Amino acid sequence: AIVRILLDGTKIDPRRLTASGRGEFMPVDPAKTKEARQKNRRTEIILTPKLDELLKILESE
Repeated sequence: AIVRILLDGTKIDPRRLTASGRGEFMPVDPAKTKEARQKNRRTEIILTPKLDELLKILESE
């Protein structure tokens, strides 16, 4: 759902987005309480630049 929200009405290349559910396997809080489940029901967004653009930025400094 979050990927669709990010793509709708934007110019983001869908090949640059990856969705991965990790709450079950990499919980922030391993407890079995309602509060722990709420913490683990999350979306983390990692921004990755295009490598060629990153190299240009690094070389210009």
